[in-house]
Amino acid sequence: MKKVIVSIALTFLLFLTGCETNINNTPTKKVEEFLTKYQTLDAEVIDDLDRVIEEEEKFNTVNREDYKELIKNQYKDMTYLVKNETINGDKAIVEVEITVKDYKKVMDEAQAYRDSNVALFSDELGNYSETMYIDYVISQLKGAKDTVKYTLELTTTKKDDKWQMDQINEETEDKILGIYNY
Repeated sequence: MKKVIVSIALTFLLFLTGCETNINNTPTKKVEEFLTKYQTLDAEVIDDLDRVIEEEEKFNTVNREDYKELIKNQYKDMTYLVKNETINGDKAIVEVEITVKDYKKVMDEAQAYRDSNVALFSDELGNYSETMYIDYVISQLKGAKDTVKYTLELTTTKKDDKWQMDQINEETEDKILGIYNY
C-alpha cells in the first residue's frame, strides 16, 4: 500500500513539475513577472531608473535622490489587474489595468501655481529659478494622494516556445510613472 501511495505521489509531483513550466510560460505570466519587477524594485528596474534620473539635467544631487525615492514608492504602491489576454500566433496582447499615484495632476497644479506666482520662484535678483521650482514640484509630489487608473496593452512574443515581454513604449512608461497626459 505504501508503494502505491508513494508511486501516486511521485507521479503527481512529476506531473506538477512538468505543468509548472507550461503554466509559467504564458503571456499573462510574463506580464505579471514584468510588473512585479517594478513592485519589488528589481535591480534592472532600479538601474534603468538611475540612468534616466542621471540624464535629467535640471536635477541637482538632492533632487535626484528625492525624485528617485518618489518613483520607487510609485512602483511599490502600483497595483494591477489583468483584464484580458489575446493570443494571435506568436504574438499576444495582455490588457492590464494599473492604479498609480496621479503625479500628472500634481505636476499640472504645480505648473499652474508657478505661472500665477512667478515671483515666488525667483532668486534675490528677481530671476526665475528652475531649481526653486523643481524643489517645489518634488515637495508637492511627496504629498500626492490621488490615484489614477490606466489601461496598458502589453505585448509579448513567443520565441523558441517561450513567451517574452516586448519593449514597452513611452506612453506605457509614462502611465507606470503616473505622469501620462490623460
